Amino acid sequence: MALYSRVALTLCLTALAGLSQGPQYDLVLQGGHVIDAKNNLSAVRDVAILNGKIAAVEAKIDPARALKTVNVSGLYVTPGIVDIHFHSYTGTGEKNSYAGDLSILPDGFTFRTGVTTVADAGCSGWRNFEDFKQRVIDRSKTRILVFLNIVGNGMRQGKFEGDLTDMEVKPATEMALKYKDTIIGVKTAHFPGPEWTPVENAVAVGNAANIPVMVDFGSNRPERPLEQLLGTKLRPGDIYTHCFSGLRNELGPNGKINPALNQGRKRGIYFDVGQGGGSLAYPVAVEAIKEKFLPDSISTDLHTSSMNSGTKDMLNLMSEFLALGLTVDEVVAKATWNPAKEIRQETLGNLSVGAPADIAVLNLRNGKFGFADMYGARLNGTKRFECEMTLRNGKVVYDLNALGRPDWETLPKDYRRQGDARWDAISPVGRGGGGRGAAAPVTQQR
Repeated sequence: MALYSRVALTLCLTALAGLSQGPQYDLVLQGGHVIDAKNNLSAVRDVAILNGKIAAVEAKIDPARALKTVNVSGLYVTPGIVDIHFHSYTGTGEKNSYAGDLSILPDGFTFRTGVTTVADAGCSGWRNFEDFKQRVIDRSKTRILVFLNIVGNGMRQGKFEGDLTDMEVKPATEMALKYKDTIIGVKTAHFPGPEWTPVENAVAVGNAANIPVMVDFGSNRPERPLEQLLGTKLRPGDIYTHCFSGLRNELGPNGKINPALNQGRKRGIYFDVGQGGGSLAYPVAVEAIKEKFLPDSISTDLHTSSMNSGTKDMLNLMSEFLALGLTVDEVVAKATWNPAKEIRQETLGNLSVGAPADIAVLNLRNGKFGFADMYGARLNGTKRFECEMTLRNGKVVYDLNALGRPDWETLPKDYRRQGDARWDAISPVGRGGGGRGAAAPVTQQR
């Protein structure tokens, strides 16, 4: 009897201890259609988050186990979108420069479109990367990774990008190794000349720092044929961006895709969209898709021009590729897991248990929509993605229709903040002080 009493007392104390520890999860997203390409998952699931990480993905999670539960039934739940072609080195005041006025601060364009990670595509080189880091990267809530430009001065256009003497391997490699958690690749872009130096030196840095190279092939020169770039110059795992521009013989004289594209794919080259202000033409994209040559990744090449032209944002491009014939699952994979793999950041772009809880909750609207290519030609579509909610490191950073908020009429007349810092990063610190509900800042956790 005494033994029974001791066991009962132990069980009771254990239960009370569990209750005193609080909920098992900070947040549960309930009933959404989860698409996670890494884990081959496309089904209705609940997703639980604890301490900024994915804690569980299950068919059913009891809401009582969570501090906060948000019903997202009828919506898609995907990993946070990864845009690997973005231009964000701004604030220097330099005119007509991607290390200046042509770039944009990412936070105003990312969370509202489900994007949680961007890779700046070559705006800075080894000479100005640290200024970029201090000026933009360290102050951003969006995770910013970097393709370091092979040009030491970065993407300052004109004489800078054509300066062969500023394409130095040693200092670029040293900078890449010094900041290896942020610099995830090398970029060569916009080169006007006939030499192979930008590509060869970028590959040399890629080899020394063990990172991929992204190529914007610049001017179409007969001395630098696409066949040679994709056939011998680039390595498996390197990235050819602007793959559907048609400006560099991606489409042959016969109207079919250049065999060099398939040759490059067989070698392990990745092909990235990077639509931007002038890098996707529908005759090229439609023919490539018809021939089953799909892009590996969808990216924006977002800057001050493309943000208001055909590109607009990642969700616009993802919707465009639905109109071009891809499935929802294919499009999501090409905006999440595929780009994460390309830049070798495989903790991102998926919802594996233990992964950073970067999440996009998307609505797929039906209607009559239109998209535009680089020449301003229209493509009609019937579906458009819209971001309902974005989480960065487990905290809500965007909530379009206030899905995570209580109806004000259900609250006391003197109600104040309804968020909790364990799941909420957007509720302001209200007048009258902080307290437990005050939103914590989103830090640059990797």
